[in-house]
Amino acid sequence: MEENNNIPSSSLSGGNDSGVMPIENLIHIIRGQQTMLDSDLAKLYGVETRVLNQAVKRNIERFPADFMFQLTKEEAGDLRSQIATSSSRSQNVILKQGHNIKYLPYAFTENGVAMLSSVLRSKTAIEVNIRIMRAFTAMRSFLMSNAHIFQRLETIEHNYLLVNRHLSEHDRKFEEIITCLDGKQAETIEGLFYDGQIFDAYTLISDLIRKATDRIILIDNFVDDRVLKTLDKRKDGVTALIYTNPKKSQIVLDIKKHNAQYPEIKLQHCDNVHDRFLIIDNTVYFIGGSIKDLGKKIVAFSQMHQSPDDILSKIK
Repeated sequence: MEENNNIPSSSLSGGNDSGVMPIENLIHIIRGQQTMLDSDLAKLYGVETRVLNQAVKRNIERFPADFMFQLTKEEAGDLRSQIATSSSRSQNVILKQGHNIKYLPYAFTENGVAMLSSVLRSKTAIEVNIRIMRAFTAMRSFLMSNAHIFQRLETIEHNYLLVNRHLSEHDRKFEEIITCLDGKQAETIEGLFYDGQIFDAYTLISDLIRKATDRIILIDNFVDDRVLKTLDKRKDGVTALIYTNPKKSQIVLDIKKHNAQYPEIKLQHCDNVHDRFLIIDNTVYFIGGSIKDLGKKIVAFSQMHQSPDDILSKIK
């Protein structure tokens, strides 16, 4: 039986050779685990998928459910739709006419792949498994290093799905803000943006800009082209004016280029203002950080019960 499990040494392909797909690209997250398909493993070992699976079945006691499992039709269909880089890759899951799966592949977890080295006994099998184990480690390191990004994306997606069902506590805060802007309540608008709430901060500022009916005045010593793009969300006929210190913001050239293509944003020099303020029509908002950096650190914002003229008359 042992000679039937050997893999020809000539089949080993270098992971960086031209035209050879990196092993990391063959690792798929299925059922929350890093896995590799039997067909991809067979190609790396230089044998037919049938031969690999036969060797596994002869040693099935070494492959419990957490080492190897067969995909369902739904999982195979979803995976096939994700793999569209080449015709050879798309044949991992073959469909008949209609939507019937002709072949349901087996997925091997990291432990299952490691066990293959004891079933497929050859020098090539050992070398291939070393490469695969390194690829699993690299993939795991990548996922851990970028966990905060994936978590943030999941949070955004989760909040989006909640919109049509119910509002979360944070969503209700935004609804209260917009309600106040509509003049339906006289409550003070205030709150905090925490580190990482970049999209939430951007959404709030954009909504404030869209609500303006007459004028928008921004007082901020650190302005860049991203702020100009945000101000362009204002309605037609709404004027925009920025008070800033050009020596700090480097905004003069950006303003010239912007105004050559989009509705004018006026620029006024000031150097005696420390905090940031956003004036929407006749309402003043205090903002603890520059608009371009909101969500990167903990920042407070608050509606002020003060006339815009009180601030504007003191600027110089």
